[in-house]
Amino acid sequence: MRLKQRPEDFQVAESWRFDEDPKGKHFVYLMDKQKLSTFEAVDRVCARFKIPKAAVSYCGLKDKQGRTTQLVAIEGRQVVLQDPDLRLKLLGRTRTPLSAANTTSNRFAVTVRDLSEDDVARLSASVAEVRRLGVVNYFDSQRFGALKHGQGFIVKDLMRGDFEAALRNVLARPSELDQSGDARVKAFWKEHWGAWDRRNPHPGAEKYAAVVKWLRGHPDDFRGALLRTEPRWRALQVFAYQSWLWNEGVKQYLRDVVGIQKLVAIRYQAGTLLFPRELDAGQVRLLREKTFPLLAPATVFDDPRVERAALSVLAREDMTLADLAVPGTPEIHFDPEERPLLSLPGRLAIGEARPDELNADGLRVNVAFTLPPGAYATLVVKRLFHWTLEPRREASARGRRRAPRPALPPRARAEGVPSAGPGPLAAGRAAPAPAPAAEPQGFLARRRAEKEARKVRREAARKER
Repeated sequence: MRLKQRPEDFQVAESWRFDEDPKGKHFVYLMDKQKLSTFEAVDRVCARFKIPKAAVSYCGLKDKQGRTTQLVAIEGRQVVLQDPDLRLKLLGRTRTPLSAANTTSNRFAVTVRDLSEDDVARLSASVAEVRRLGVVNYFDSQRFGALKHGQGFIVKDLMRGDFEAALRNVLARPSELDQSGDARVKAFWKEHWGAWDRRNPHPGAEKYAAVVKWLRGHPDDFRGALLRTEPRWRALQVFAYQSWLWNEGVKQYLRDVVGIQKLVAIRYQAGTLLFPRELDAGQVRLLREKTFPLLAPATVFDDPRVERAALSVLAREDMTLADLAVPGTPEIHFDPEERPLLSLPGRLAIGEARPDELNADGLRVNVAFTLPPGAYATLVVKRLFHWTLEPRREASARGRRRAPRPALPPRARAEGVPSAGPGPLAAGRAAPAPAPAAEPQGFLARRRAEKEARKVRREAARKER
């Protein structure tokens, strides 16, 4: 199974509402973007029209990999933007900034590619399961981009009070996967760390101008420098770690309540996720009514099984609820929130299988559905085609497709989640709880192994010549 081979393979349209006011100071636009994250799109708008980021509000974050439409509002400014990959259409005016409350649902149209005839044959039974059981409301890989790029959870550095390590992760750790100008900006500061009077010559350096300006006058105040980053970005760093804790806690809750024999595992950016396949009517009712908390010091539990599952994950991290805080920095904080344990896709429709023009001998299928705000469409698709993402199947498929890989060191083979640096919070992490299948290697570990294997093959071919 392949997703998002083309931007038009993943389309999402936001269903929204706002109270129109002809005299409102917030101009509301429908933003149509392609291959841009919400953050990147807003950054472009702000840079183009010299608008402070605080003047732009939106309902939520939309995926970078695809074509999406969503509402944005700009305070006090009417603008015109019609770029090939980013367009704004004025809808009206409103009195207050936009928020998640303005989104009613999201409608998705997804093209799933590189399917076999067996995959298509199994799909109808899987659709019936999803319609009956719903989909566990996990956070998917998009939430954990920092893991993909090798930064780990930046907030863990902050929780240890190591603000310099956190800032290095933000400013001076270029990703092996990033070929953009941002990687060159970070490579410069990695080489010239502490030389804040130097001018970074690479395009995009202005993104970090407020941070660097602070460090020029306060070279040892890394906490103050971090507080010059965009507040919504800082909140997202906290939320990413909360999201991982939520995923791990729900997995443990499902093991305890449903039983491992009724669960199927699929791989994702931060390890594996577990989904039920067989539930009795009572279990279906329980899970549909259940919420699970995003953890914070003020979290209160009203279900002992939820409490046991959530605290077991914190214990693996060598933490308690009280540890979910950044010392001396109330500006960065964990807020408690309840999240539904299941999401129920609406108006789920499957198109006819057709030859896949992008993958030889493969088939493609169009899938359409609606979801409430905050739920991940990619998880619905992964659940529908779960057998293509099972860890054992993925590992065996890699073995058939590629030459044997050189052995990886134990650290690269370990599952876990990449740490943002040394210290008790990272070192205190215990081994992950048992899952129905072996955990896959991390994304960067796999890429490094593949690169090394290609190098070995090239060297062998050169010697043969």
